[in-house]
Amino acid sequence: MEVFRLVFSPIPVNTYILAEETGECAIIDCGCYDSGEFKILTDFLTKKNLKPVMLLNTHCHLDHIFGNNFMLASYKLRAYSHILEEYNRKNSVNHSAIFGLEMEYPPEQEGFIEDMQKISFGNTTLTALHVPGHSPGGLAFYSEKDRCVFTGDTLFAGTIGRTDLPGGNHESIMQSIKTQLFTLPGSTIVYPGHGEKTDIKTEMTYNPYFS
Repeated sequence: MEVFRLVFSPIPVNTYILAEETGECAIIDCGCYDSGEFKILTDFLTKKNLKPVMLLNTHCHLDHIFGNNFMLASYKLRAYSHILEEYNRKNSVNHSAIFGLEMEYPPEQEGFIEDMQKISFGNTTLTALHVPGHSPGGLAFYSEKDRCVFTGDTLFAGTIGRTDLPGGNHESIMQSIKTQLFTLPGSTIVYPGHGEKTDIKTEMTYNPYFS
């Protein structure tokens, strides 16, 4: 599996493309805010000769689901997320207005993912890890084979996700990171929802919330 990162939206968010040798790919958190940004994504996929077969949401805050309507219209894909993110999905239009942004009401999800559930496409298998704290239904997606984890807004390079939004809880996010992420091998690459990648050992050692 090869991982590509594109950054979209007025709230810069990482959209990850998990590319298989088969030409299939999964997309995590399609953050394309408008048709121009979605064209950047589709042009990239065309150039790489990739076919999206799965759409995953680490959580359903507005910036992480801006592109869900585009994905449905162009690739007939609906997203998978944790069921506890339905509040955020259903209220994303109102939340976007708070930030002075506009968005169409997002489509219904394809289905819901639970803690430790296996998700497969092509030759890749991801394990979903429930990491509440930033939001109630936050998920991280871990690939043991490729030694990487997609942490959404739970863990970043040098910091953690904010917990002052509806459903956020500081004690929960700390517990999620310690029990679900810091139990992974130290060499595991962390691909966060915003900012640059890091790894588990670096965050365990130097992240000021834990060191």
